[in-house]
Amino acid sequence: MTEHVRIVEVGPRDGLQNEKSIIAARDKIELINRLSETGLACIEATSFVSPKWIPQLADAAEVFAGITRKPGVSYPVLVPNEQGFDRALAAGATEVAVFSAASEAFNKKNINASIDESIERFKPILLRAASSGVKVRGYVSTVLGCPYQGDVPVADVVRVARRMHDLGCYEISLGDTIGIGTPVKARDMLRAVADAVPMSALAVHFHDTRGQALANILACLEEGVRVVDSAVSGTGGCPYAHGASGNVATEDVVYMLEGMGMDTGVDLAQLIDTGRWLSALLGRASGSKVTIASDNA
Repeated sequence: MTEHVRIVEVGPRDGLQNEKSIIAARDKIELINRLSETGLACIEATSFVSPKWIPQLADAAEVFAGITRKPGVSYPVLVPNEQGFDRALAAGATEVAVFSAASEAFNKKNINASIDESIERFKPILLRAASSGVKVRGYVSTVLGCPYQGDVPVADVVRVARRMHDLGCYEISLGDTIGIGTPVKARDMLRAVADAVPMSALAVHFHDTRGQALANILACLEEGVRVVDSAVSGTGGCPYAHGASGNVATEDVVYMLEGMGMDTGVDLAQLIDTGRWLSALLGRASGSKVTIASDNA
């Protein structure tokens, strides 16, 4: 029986949030609608964060209201606090995501809160989500390194992931925010977390800053992870990481998984076309090696 890997497409949120030029809401809506037609089952649509902090996502409510929600596809949104959760609920969201870092230094620089303070902020979200029938996904960033403190102890990653899961997050995405990890480190980190949180509740999220993302994903697949975050056309990248080149491209992940005989349910040709469309919109070449190879064939 063919094994299935669930792709969580983060391009519309994580991929676009740091773009310097404001992208029109209609284009974000078209991107999400195009992605919905590729067979992706989970597309992170936007974030209900303060426009003061991320101006690119000031149109979150407009975008979420404008997309065509396809049956069987989930459209999670990131929420930083209860105010964001209120906005997400008002917009009709049925799945949200909360976040913290495994690095104290990163958390304090990024959201001006300690790890414990960040978790206290989203505790009420989890309580209210449970009573509202809203699913909650958790992100743990800097799991393999931090631009401020350097190495991040694996024990800290385990502690944050366990707390998120214990509080009610159905899935924990482990993120190499600055793309510093290598396969052995990624595997060892995942093994340690899987001793505290069921593997079935874990996902991996790799940035390709140093060209290691696919290798890291493969190492984690071999350990049993079956959920992978990625962004169409390799968009995104941490603004605090020198030379950050974006998330691993969804096109490249799907190509690798298909080559391994794994099922994603995604139409690769349609996904490549969507990535080309997005790259043209952004005015730059695709970050997907598969697309570049296809264009040069």
